[in-house]
Amino acid sequence: MLDSQSDKQNLIVEGKLADNERLKRESNFLRGTIEEDLQDKITGGFTNDNFQLIRFHGMYQQDDRDIRAERAKQKLEPLHNVMLRARMPGGVIQPDQWLVIDDFAREHTSYGSIRLTTRQTFQFHGVLKPNIKHMHQVLNSINIDGIATAGDVNRNVLASTNPVESQLHADAYEWAKKISEHLLPKTRAYYEIWLDEEKVHTTEEPILGSTYLPRKFKTTVTVPPNNEMDVHANDLNFVAIAEDGKLVGFNVLVGGGLAMTHGDTATYPRKADDFGFIPLEHTLKVAEHVVTVQRDWGNRTNRKNAKTKYTLDRVGIDTFKAEVESRAGVKFEESRPYEFTSRGDRFGWVEGIDGKHHLTLFILSGRILDFPGRPLKTGLRKIAEIHKGDFRMTANQNLVIAGIAPEDRAEIEQIARDHGLIDDLMTPQLKNSMACVALPTCPLAMAEAERFLPDLVSNVEGLLAKHNVPQDHIILRVVGCPNGCGRAMLAEVGLVGKGPGKYNLYLGGNREGTRVPKLYKENVSPEVIYEALDPLIADWVAERNEDEGFGDFVIRKGVVAEVKVSKTDFHA
Repeated sequence: MLDSQSDKQNLIVEGKLADNERLKRESNFLRGTIEEDLQDKITGGFTNDNFQLIRFHGMYQQDDRDIRAERAKQKLEPLHNVMLRARMPGGVIQPDQWLVIDDFAREHTSYGSIRLTTRQTFQFHGVLKPNIKHMHQVLNSINIDGIATAGDVNRNVLASTNPVESQLHADAYEWAKKISEHLLPKTRAYYEIWLDEEKVHTTEEPILGSTYLPRKFKTTVTVPPNNEMDVHANDLNFVAIAEDGKLVGFNVLVGGGLAMTHGDTATYPRKADDFGFIPLEHTLKVAEHVVTVQRDWGNRTNRKNAKTKYTLDRVGIDTFKAEVESRAGVKFEESRPYEFTSRGDRFGWVEGIDGKHHLTLFILSGRILDFPGRPLKTGLRKIAEIHKGDFRMTANQNLVIAGIAPEDRAEIEQIARDHGLIDDLMTPQLKNSMACVALPTCPLAMAEAERFLPDLVSNVEGLLAKHNVPQDHIILRVVGCPNGCGRAMLAEVGLVGKGPGKYNLYLGGNREGTRVPKLYKENVSPEVIYEALDPLIADWVAERNEDEGFGDFVIRKGVVAEVKVSKTDFHA
């Protein structure tokens, strides 16, 4: 227990601050000189600090890496553009909003696609500088913004999908919205720069602080037993606890996160810790003060060790928890029992408590575009034109057409089938596989992911068929770099890009999403990966216990050691 202010001061990491701390401090509450940069016609990108500051407004500067070398030969700068990630707590979007984002993607992006993300929202890719302000104004016209979907803030808050499937799901969605609003930046910079509102002098950020958080921060509200959003990938999670079907409070899980750095053993993926139960009325207070403790104690000298997971491991779970209790004036009660028994989305039809129906569609890598023989984007537009309910984006890059009246079900299903949105031949393996965007747009990608996923899945499907289990599956994920976007560090088989055509192969996560996998082979080609998986799948099929997943099998057989405590076990 900390007895004095000086004890607490000792928990702050001393040393030269990371340069991001300077740019946040000098940014005039995230304004910087973004407005001036927008007028600069010499470059298609943002310069100096603005390159980082636009992230707080929901954007990342990127370029088309497929043509970067050719442009360099022509003595042209990279084809700079931005990726915009929208703020959509709980992932709910109305059909009329969908039609507007569909129009914008077609008319004003380089790729023409809408990309569903693992953060339960959508992204535009390839928006050129002259269209950026127009993009924000179009989104604002349909009550969508990009505030705090990137940068050192609390990002888009996730909620269990299908809010109308049960009252618990509806409540989870409402709490996701409340938490999102409560933790948003208070600066009016976004509105001034992109929406031409009158400039208002900002004097403080009461929750996030004048230099915001040390690093990104992610929050979820989840309803067991389905761990569909992988709570252990997030800094703060509210796990719904019900009595007689009524939400009474949350177990609070803190300190999850999947990002790491190749070659740096001080970085690692980590599961969240259960702090205990809180009644509903304390939810916003606890959310606020988990954030403020991380704000004050997080490492601002080394961004690679700045996330909440490292703060917990450095100061101690009990110390962090006690400080949250002190600031919030709330004592965590003993955790209430709950269990995760599955994760992922429930494809096909589900009937809700109100008699309406929900259709969950599998969208490969979340990429909504008209492909040859599969005009997905056109199909979803046609559904949006007639749909009387709403759409719900999932944390697994899929889409739920929600709130369908029984009399409209047949028409919507037919449109979906006609446009390749329903394909009965999709295998369980495909539906349990995921990839981040990676090349050509992500500047951090070291290897392919989204474009590699179809071949990867086909080869794993081939191995399952070879060993006579074609309808079985392995939780399979591939990412282009170790930053965690595709949640490979909670997969049974996770591939993490190491270089062009090379991946680190991790094994041993589980189907419930409650265990981090461990390195099995480093810097290997896909061919080596398939050769390694072949005998392991054969052994799994021959020797597994009843209903034993691949990840549990490789742990039980000692193929890799179980990661129990990431700080000590992950790199051991």
